[in-house]
Amino acid sequence: MKKIIGLLLMLPLMAAEPAGYKYWSAAELKSLTKPLSNKTDAKTSLENLASFGSTDRAVAVHREGSGVAEIHETEADLMVIVSGKGELIVGGMMRDAKTTAAGELRGPSIDGGTHQKLAPGDIVHIAPKIPHQVLLDPGTQITYFVLKVKE
Repeated sequence: MKKIIGLLLMLPLMAAEPAGYKYWSAAELKSLTKPLSNKTDAKTSLENLASFGSTDRAVAVHREGSGVAEIHETEADLMVIVSGKGELIVGGMMRDAKTTAAGELRGPSIDGGTHQKLAPGDIVHIAPKIPHQVLLDPGTQITYFVLKVKE
């Protein structure tokens, strides 16, 4: 009987997730990002979902308008589109780039670049130092999950 009680007490320890591991189901991502649409005073709202040490983090983003052009000097973005639709411009040259935080540049637009349509279920990887911008048609919105990976 003592062995059985001991095993039962150990079950929660054996089921604990290892450090640095996190799983989000598709349904959970939708439920996490849905409240973001209620927070949109401007055209973009985001929420930090998790941090993995001092390097990587997960963010949920909801846009109801086009974003500015961005360059992350040291982080790659792995985006998973949860809902809505839009267009990504990647590459090219960012106009009037200004440093907005350490390793972060922003500008109003990108000249040139490749245009990619975005829809639910799409996954995009953007390496550090690559200009990118999410564009939306008027009246549309998009919600996506981003894993920011320090490289």
